[in-house]
Amino acid sequence: MSDPQPDLVVVGAGIVGAAVAWRAAREQLRVVLLDPAPGDGATRAAAGMLAPVAESWFGEEPAARLGVAGAARWPAFARDLADATGLDVGLRAVGTLVTAYDGDDLGELRRTVALHRTWGLDSTELTHADARRLEPLLGPRVRGAVHAPSDHVADPRAAHDALLAALGAAPRATVVRQRARRLRTDATGAVVGVEDAAGTTHRAPAVVVATGWQAGDLLDGLPVSVPVRPVRGQTLRLDAGPGAAPRQVVRGLVQGRPVYVVPRDAGTGTGPGTTPEHREVVVGATSEEGPDDRRATAGGVFALLRDARALLPGLDEAALVEATPRARPGTPDNLPLIGPTGVPGLHLATGHYRNGVLLAPLTADAVVAGLLGRDPDVPALAAADAGRFTTGNLTTAPNRGAHR
Repeated sequence: MSDPQPDLVVVGAGIVGAAVAWRAAREQLRVVLLDPAPGDGATRAAAGMLAPVAESWFGEEPAARLGVAGAARWPAFARDLADATGLDVGLRAVGTLVTAYDGDDLGELRRTVALHRTWGLDSTELTHADARRLEPLLGPRVRGAVHAPSDHVADPRAAHDALLAALGAAPRATVVRQRARRLRTDATGAVVGVEDAAGTTHRAPAVVVATGWQAGDLLDGLPVSVPVRPVRGQTLRLDAGPGAAPRQVVRGLVQGRPVYVVPRDAGTGTGPGTTPEHREVVVGATSEEGPDDRRATAGGVFALLRDARALLPGLDEAALVEATPRARPGTPDNLPLIGPTGVPGLHLATGHYRNGVLLAPLTADAVVAGLLGRDPDVPALAAADAGRFTTGNLTTAPNRGAHR
């Protein structure tokens, strides 16, 4: 007896696609999740900052509103995953310290604080002494800082592992480790399934494309515009011994260059000689237009280490254990494409750029609501309408960002 036809095929098993598949399975939908290497794209490099305040930028208020809504979904998402799997996703409500290295950086930071006030976002400027009380490892040359208490952090790799574990235990979910070759359509033009690289067609009344920057290739020939592109970045993972890792996320500008340092919990260190006190520390991220060649550059690694140690000199003692280059999916307005399209049966969950981790729970909830004919009731999602480029409403935002 053959297996029942799925209700849904999700193409792409990064944190966004896996979250969509899991939420759909929890709603009793039969789901096939298709990806040859789940979690090996941008999710693999992401640091996991849930930072809509620190990530806010002039001209991007819709993105900030969407980010605030996304961050609000994370506590329940983490609890649900922990209840389903017993696994910790590394959610830490520690706040974020945003620092300025020199006078020009401080001027830029103060402009950002003024923007936060205008948009009603919670941040407070600190003196260097106050910042040192929050983060004793902060370097002596840092001119000032801003504290964003509601910007937190999760561990994307741990969250993705938990999602795969939850899907593995869900009777209505199947993970197929194959690449999607093409979408299948019927005589009316509706999407009715996906053919994988092995030649198997997975038929379903709904397909969600969550393949990041590769989404446009898969949708070629369909009457829907999905202008996603690869924006390369690289993150570094350090193994920091006792006293070498900061207490909380530290972001900053160093002579105009953005950098972040994200500590994990004790016991997350890797490599020879680690102890239960060692911590993983993620440093990122470079940003460059171009193909996803997955090659770390000497200049990029040098720049990240130079700027991170300018803010936190104690990182000199940490071991460099991994460099992870990946490409994020950027769109012309730096906003994702979430929900149903004008093509029957086709839904999108792509284009999240620097906010894939932040927006994964919200995206999953919104996509599943659309599949079930429900209103997600999140006004900020209007900015991420999946059909906005198809209708010609094209605007372009500044190219900024970092692996999230």
